[in-house]
Amino acid sequence: MDIKIESKKTVERLLSDIDLSDMSKADAKLFKLRVEDNFPQLFAQLHHVYSEHYDFYYFLQQLLKIMQVSFKKRKPALKKKDKQRLLKPDWFKDEKMLGMACYVDLFAGDLQHLHKKIPYLNSLGITYLHLMPLYKSPEGDSDGGYAVSDYREVDTKLGTMTDLESLGEALSKAGINLVLDFVFNHTSDQHDWAIRAKQGDQEFQEYYWMFDNKDIPNQYEQSLREIFPQVRRGNFTWDEQSQKWVWTTFNSFQWDLNYSNPAVFNAITDEMLFLANVGCDALRLDALAFIWKEMGTDCENQPKAHALIKAFNCCLKIVSPSVVFKSEAIVHPDEVAKYIHKDECELSYNPLLMALIWNSVATRKTKLLTKSMQKSFAISPDCAWVNYARCHDDIGWTFDDNVAAQIGINSYDHRYFLNQFFTGRFEGSFAKGVAFAENPATGDCRVCGSLASLSGLEQGIELGDALLIDNAVKRVLLIHSIILAIGGVPLLYSGDELGLLNDYSYEQDPSKAHDERWVHRIAVKDSDVTLARDETTPFYKIAKGLENMIKVRQQNTIFGAARTDILEVGNEHIFSFRRKQNEMSEDKSELIALCNFSENTQLVDTAFMKPTCDSLLVNPAIDLLTQTEYTDIPDVLTLGPLEVRWLLLTN
Repeated sequence: MDIKIESKKTVERLLSDIDLSDMSKADAKLFKLRVEDNFPQLFAQLHHVYSEHYDFYYFLQQLLKIMQVSFKKRKPALKKKDKQRLLKPDWFKDEKMLGMACYVDLFAGDLQHLHKKIPYLNSLGITYLHLMPLYKSPEGDSDGGYAVSDYREVDTKLGTMTDLESLGEALSKAGINLVLDFVFNHTSDQHDWAIRAKQGDQEFQEYYWMFDNKDIPNQYEQSLREIFPQVRRGNFTWDEQSQKWVWTTFNSFQWDLNYSNPAVFNAITDEMLFLANVGCDALRLDALAFIWKEMGTDCENQPKAHALIKAFNCCLKIVSPSVVFKSEAIVHPDEVAKYIHKDECELSYNPLLMALIWNSVATRKTKLLTKSMQKSFAISPDCAWVNYARCHDDIGWTFDDNVAAQIGINSYDHRYFLNQFFTGRFEGSFAKGVAFAENPATGDCRVCGSLASLSGLEQGIELGDALLIDNAVKRVLLIHSIILAIGGVPLLYSGDELGLLNDYSYEQDPSKAHDERWVHRIAVKDSDVTLARDETTPFYKIAKGLENMIKVRQQNTIFGAARTDILEVGNEHIFSFRRKQNEMSEDKSELIALCNFSENTQLVDTAFMKPTCDSLLVNPAIDLLTQTEYTDIPDVLTLGPLEVRWLLLTN
């Protein structure tokens, strides 16, 4: 079969059957044009996944109707943004892009109060706000909102969908892009689809993976890993009401959707386009690596998962092309990279950079960070990393074992060391982290904790040790200096800009006590902001230092779409990279970043950079962070303990 010919025939039939008379002529023409442009890719991906279904054409008809309705409902202001973004598809690569992720209740209380926080966000320079899951979810434990009971209702404690739309409009006027979560691997067991499945409705039982006995689940289990072994063992849960085993990768109350059923793809597309029409600029695809199940595999990163994401992307491009996907794939670095493409996810979290920054914090050495970034940092020029130091989730050590082995690191032992170090079990550690998802069989775990507590500030304050406090502040700023400068969208986690410490109150809440991630899901109070304005506190030094770096970033185009090269400088304690403008750019300036992960003064022989940075040795430079000017770069640069340099070289 010639897929191109069949695609052309099919789209002609579909468009001839659909009634567009309720649209304006201009809208009808635009809708048809976008369908025709994107249908070859959409058809190819869905045919790859669903061609064996006898009613494949029926589901295509239904999908086109879903997109038609969503296109018609899209507000004029959003359609205007669609046209603008199509003319500037790399809008997210601007040097002014600065993200923040927050829980609405922890940051502001509710959506209406978040409205009032916009001046604060503007004062920080935030241009991208990711609101953690805020949809209707079960009372008590809902995995931090990632068990969605209704995509079209906001949690009543936070407000209403009208409040969210109003906030989206206000953020847009303030120059802030709205990012929402799209939890599409699973729903809550309280979602209407799941309730109907429990009641015995065959149609909705086919929306999930449900089995009469454990025979088939046991076959799957042979090749699956356990995500939260401290909560329960295995990947299936017995549902008493339906008398069936249900696939539940994460928690027993999160039912995995069955994407082998095309009705599920259509239903989820409908929910996705609804969220796009709320007014968001990006959708974070939660747990996207898990959406396709294949017997005999680990059911992660399967080829048909990529096909489905490409198909979802096509639907976005037809209805709401200003919205982009952000990948959340906390898997092997080689697998992370496969989701980053203009046809899949134009934005992607950079979990490797995050994990290896913390590795360098613990070891004071940068070789694994440097080698790994040389291998994995470069991605399609159409896309961008979202670089972060902390987030709502734990830290998992997802580095490449082969890269580690090349530099003499035993991955198993090293992960054990990192877990021990950041949970304060390693002698001499300054970190105050908490073990998460500790496997009772293997002793493996992941790490939780706020950025400041993991950097040593909590310990320093407890001990009243001025040097420990000073070093912790420097670490916080060093870590942020990398995510702000290395290239991509820097993402702050709410509270980190104020140096907030771990909050252990979750231990007294029965719905949270089993989930250590709540230790760094911290409420931001007005008193925290006030404290960060007190010049006698370390929180002030963090806030002011970060404010300075953000201002420098947003005033210099070198931090925008410029290319990134990871450098080796001959000192194992120094991480270095270069930003350089596109060859076609009139601006020939470049930036060299130098980051000292050691608490001791380090020397950098500038001749080491000559093969890749000739201009460093012959051009004047300025350190953008201190405004120190160099008419000639010395043969040897001296970096103080935990010091950072951003050297801008001009032609």
